[in-house]
Amino acid sequence: MVAVTTAPRQKMSLPNEELLQVYREMLLLRRFEERMAQLYQQGKIGGFCHLYIGQEAVAVAAQHAVRREDYMITSYRDHGHVLVRGADPMRVAAELCGKEPGVARGKGGSMHLFDVEHHFYGGHGIVGGQIPIGTGMAFASKYRGEDRVTLCFLGEAAMNQGTFHESLNMASLWSLPIIYICENNRYGMGTAVGRASAVEELSRRTADAYNIHGISVDGMDFFALYDCFQEAVELARKKNRPTFISAETYRFRGHSMSDPVHSHYRSKEEVETMRERDPITLFVKRLDGSEIADASVLESMDEEIKEQVNDAVKRAVEAPEPGMETRFEDVYVEG
Repeated sequence: MVAVTTAPRQKMSLPNEELLQVYREMLLLRRFEERMAQLYQQGKIGGFCHLYIGQEAVAVAAQHAVRREDYMITSYRDHGHVLVRGADPMRVAAELCGKEPGVARGKGGSMHLFDVEHHFYGGHGIVGGQIPIGTGMAFASKYRGEDRVTLCFLGEAAMNQGTFHESLNMASLWSLPIIYICENNRYGMGTAVGRASAVEELSRRTADAYNIHGISVDGMDFFALYDCFQEAVELARKKNRPTFISAETYRFRGHSMSDPVHSHYRSKEEVETMRERDPITLFVKRLDGSEIADASVLESMDEEIKEQVNDAVKRAVEAPEPGMETRFEDVYVEG
């Protein structure tokens, strides 16, 4: 039986230059999402819009533990993931606004972001729909003899979908190089995990049922996440074994933009208490005492990120919409 472990709090093991890049990336995700919330409220974004505010450390830590050529796939809360992969913020903003320069030519919107150039394969709107696809990607890379790892992100609610169980069973049987990352933000829409899962310790479910190493980790602590991902990536790359990681995180905004921050399913006090564990604030606290934690440097970087995001948003809003002549393009693969 595979054991379940809880990843410990680790020491800083990255060079200063990379630590600054981590801070820059988490800030980019935060400032970008704040501007997307404003655009949505201004009517510039239509349909659904699921923000990543509060969960930034998970995607950033995962990206720093893998190579650029490794695969990544996720659910509809996908803005942060495609940005850490290296997508142009203007093209991501344009996609949310339904504009032609968007990463999916304005036809996918918030929930269906794609960036094949950076090996990012969605953005999937069906709960759990990305899990078998990610498993297939891992199978393909093993079959072709590629030295690639697949990162498959999901929410805790997806763990009760049949596709989850079928996929993990196959991944274990076939020894696939994949890491299933559950961003456990406590609520599937408005339903607390305890009301939907008979076993709340999610990592134990995969260890007992599928002989897959399960890890629970503090999803608000970049350093704990990074070390956890490094271990999982090494297992996948060297031994072709899957890992399941339950990153215990929290979303500071509602499930989507149609969901109030403080609603009937969680209290204002709960949200405010969790804000004390803001991953960006925790990251800066861990840097205290180091030469790169100079307040003026960090403030200057924040202003630079804000300008970058504002410029991206301005260009995205001004960009043209897809032409009517393209409405039937990108529907079928041309043979």
